[in-house]
Amino acid sequence: MANFTRNAIKSSFLKLLNERPLSQITVKDIVSDCGVNRNTFYYYFEDIPQLIEDIIVEDAEHIIQEFPSMALIEDCLNAMIDFALKHKRAVLHIYNSVNRDIYEQYLWKICEHTIEKYVDTVLDGRKINEIDEGIIRQYFGCVLFGVVSGWLNTGMKEDIQLSFKRIYELQKGTVEEMIRRCEERK
Repeated sequence: MANFTRNAIKSSFLKLLNERPLSQITVKDIVSDCGVNRNTFYYYFEDIPQLIEDIIVEDAEHIIQEFPSMALIEDCLNAMIDFALKHKRAVLHIYNSVNRDIYEQYLWKICEHTIEKYVDTVLDGRKINEIDEGIIRQYFGCVLFGVVSGWLNTGMKEDIQLSFKRIYELQKGTVEEMIRRCEERK
């Protein structure tokens, strides 16, 4: 029953967030929509920002579990983009609110995981200098984060999946080449 109630609160919140900006949603609106009282809401969540964080962290954990290794970087990113597109208005309402940092933390976590697994797959057991490996991971994590942030800043208007497809084509072999250069440097 506890998970049912918790999930009902989350569902009501996402429904309301798809209808209006975050600043126009109150705890009263959420509990009224899902049919629980305020005390029930506060039993599960400290406040609305914690509810947002809970939803975002849950989705991030789901994506990370779904893609424990990664031969194709696109797979994990497409899962993240699918979530964002499914909840487009809600995501934009959070992203354009004072709680933007919560969504950016989620985005960074997914980007880090994606790059970590991708680089591990490309390395395939080979060892390179730890500092170089960290630089490669950070560089590609920042690229992904920047592309997705730019997409969110434009209101998710462009076809980001098409953009990523082209980026994958253009950068193909880049990580492998960087690793080869690191191996030569030893």
